[in-house]
Amino acid sequence: MTTGTRLGRAPAHLLVPALLGLVFLLVPLAALVARTPFRGLPQRLTDPVVLDALWLSLWTATAAMAISLVVGLPLAWVLARVDFPGRSVVRVAVTVPLVLPPVVAGVALLSAFGRSGVIGAPLRDLGISIPYTSTAVVLAHVFVALPFFVVSVEGALRATSREYDEVAAALGAGRGRTFFRVTVPMALPGIVAGLVLGWARSLGEFGATITFAGNFPGITQTMPLAVYEALSTDPEAALTLSFIMLVASVLVLALLRERWFGEIAR
Repeated sequence: MTTGTRLGRAPAHLLVPALLGLVFLLVPLAALVARTPFRGLPQRLTDPVVLDALWLSLWTATAAMAISLVVGLPLAWVLARVDFPGRSVVRVAVTVPLVLPPVVAGVALLSAFGRSGVIGAPLRDLGISIPYTSTAVVLAHVFVALPFFVVSVEGALRATSREYDEVAAALGAGRGRTFFRVTVPMALPGIVAGLVLGWARSLGEFGATITFAGNFPGITQTMPLAVYEALSTDPEAALTLSFIMLVASVLVLALLRERWFGEIAR
């Protein structure tokens, strides 16, 4: 490992802690793979509880990203392209869920959409109850994944020049037409990356989901919740489910290799 011929060899006092950091990250993952009972993997994958948790995780994460695309893309465009008073405050509000403890996010969702919440109480009067349902899982996923999508897309929009928008406007295109015909196609790689990152975040969501939606098999039990429950009853099942989540995470990184790691390498 070198840092370039002009700078000389990398000093050991930097390489050693770097190696320790790498080992610290790789050892737990390698241990998980090594301890996974692969012989029982097909049987576990056909377990109705596992299939329900996997299916629920997949469709709720996908639904969450569909919602995030509809509301998050315009929000990212507003933050990147529109100058208005308080834009920094809006940006802070968007990014707060990124640093908010997941359990606190669940409590916040209960405060808003719970049976006695600000929005939940009027909905209850209409006969609509959101907590501890699959809808609650989707809302929890949107709350934690939407900021990832918005931040990623805003960065992509800022990386594209406004000059193309101005040229389209000079040619008579309205702002809406420019958005769909010019802005979105140019930022499409960033939009796709944001969707994949948000989907991965949704797939691994735990704290907000268990607080707001509960842990009911077939209704609100996603893969992370199934892993949590299996830890106390069936450790081998927990290892198998964790391995499946690890594979999903690696696949996400593989999908992002050109967009993310390629840009870092450059």
